Amino acid sequence: MIKVLRILNRFNLGGPVYNASYLTSELSTEFETLLIGGPHEDGEADALYIAHKLGLEPIVIEEMGRSVSPLQDLRALQRIRQIIREFKPDIVHTHASKAGALGRIAARLERVPVVVHTYHGHVFHSYFGLIKTTIYKLIERKLATFTTAIVTISPQQQREICDIYRIADSKKTHVIPLGFELQRFDVDNDERRKTFRSSFQLEDQEIAIAIVGRLVPIKNHSLLIRAVGAIKENKIRLFIVGDGPEKATLTALCDQLQLAHSSADNQIADIHFIGWQKQIESILPGFDIVALSSDNEGTPVSLIEAQAAKLPVISTDVGGVSDIVIHGKTGLIVPPKDLTALISALEQLISDKAQRKDMGEAGQKAVLQAFSKERLARDMSALYRRLL
Repeated sequence: MIKVLRILNRFNLGGPVYNASYLTSELSTEFETLLIGGPHEDGEADALYIAHKLGLEPIVIEEMGRSVSPLQDLRALQRIRQIIREFKPDIVHTHASKAGALGRIAARLERVPVVVHTYHGHVFHSYFGLIKTTIYKLIERKLATFTTAIVTISPQQQREICDIYRIADSKKTHVIPLGFELQRFDVDNDERRKTFRSSFQLEDQEIAIAIVGRLVPIKNHSLLIRAVGAIKENKIRLFIVGDGPEKATLTALCDQLQLAHSSADNQIADIHFIGWQKQIESILPGFDIVALSSDNEGTPVSLIEAQAAKLPVISTDVGGVSDIVIHGKTGLIVPPKDLTALISALEQLISDKAQRKDMGEAGQKAVLQAFSKERLARDMSALYRRLL
């Protein structure tokens, strides 16, 4: 039996939790996996239910928070070392930055044979100033020296990690895309659409646009709000799915642009803040377009899920977006921070129902082939065997 200790930053709703949970549940019986991670924080949705639905009972390390805190981080490190000593893993596999730092240091101190780290995104641009970003790069380069293998979730991310930011040698990196249970996004979608649109009094001719993600500066929701506010010729509504510290700033922007906004069902507004939605597959069919306006991304799960639900997508060209969206076929990709280009892309899809339909069908076919949880488990199992 090959033992794998899988370490997450936090059990907050997002791609890393899905990825780690599916890997924990889907690996073949030759693997025994223990999943651990920190708790979700304020403004985030608790995602432990994802693991629980798969029959998993993860260990939550309360000391492991998002922010750097020397005392708490030291306590989290000691807790991880204790778990390693008790579980005796053959492989420690960390996911994302905080888990990657503490988990890899603990694995080295406890002499774990194989250490793997997955980059779900990175903070090497757009998050911090020059000094702090440089420090993070230096830390990641040092951590890479005692990491057996590094997993990137898209070819573009691999280019960034190896060639642009020079975190690790390409010989040490392996591209393994994310994997999900995507069939759930194509069940009773006509009824789901009817239910959702009825709850918000959406008329048939109204175009509903969604953006899914934490309300934080890096996601640049304000760019999409400004784009929607600039389109006057069509009846459109924007649904902001998620929560976070930027909500007050975004509602103030809506007021400035004279865009009516609401956080409640059964109200008609230009902008709807509807919070986190645990059953995202139940509401996606109610939309006509899913957009993303981020300044930095890994591989955005929201775009994969949207395509699985037969929706066309529009996104800024950041991170691994170009590896999951085929420009002109499954969606439209625009330069980051380019308001004019984003408005143009929105207007193109808003005015062309046939193109939306064609892109949605092409997108679903593409993601079902590329992002299944079964493929994810096969690829990771093969990597583990080679490393051992």
